[in-house]
Amino acid sequence: MTETPQPQSIPHGTLSLADVEAVARAAHASQTDKAGRPYTEHLSAVAEGVRARGGDEELIAAAWLHDAVEDDALSERWLEEAALSRRTKDVVRALTKRAGEPPEAYAARILATPGALLVKEADLAHNADPARLVVLDEATRKRLTEKYARMRALLGLSML
Repeated sequence: MTETPQPQSIPHGTLSLADVEAVARAAHASQTDKAGRPYTEHLSAVAEGVRARGGDEELIAAAWLHDAVEDDALSERWLEEAALSRRTKDVVRALTKRAGEPPEAYAARILATPGALLVKEADLAHNADPARLVVLDEATRKRLTEKYARMRALLGLSML
């Protein structure tokens, strides 16, 4: 009989998941998505998507923070100094797109970072949600649909 692995939790001495959520909500409080909805709705959906896909607390924390550095909501220095696990920080860094970076390099970094693919899969699933896309103008909807499909292909994820 093999033992079922237990999900990892955030190590003691680090920010709790509730703390991470509060930081992310505060950092993105003034932002909206392309449809004008509060950006924190996206973060919440990605965190829930990670949870639903079996992600542990470290990956759920990364989901809450996945766009924080990229969107300049939090600095790289904040991330480095934050009381977070190395794994959470590594996933957030892997998911942070860099200016001028080709999609292939971005996808390769995600694939090379344990846990990052699960968070990105939840992110892409919410980004490509037809209920979110339907409110966008046709040109934006088409561009984003193609962008998300290309990234899913680069990451080896099945199409939705």
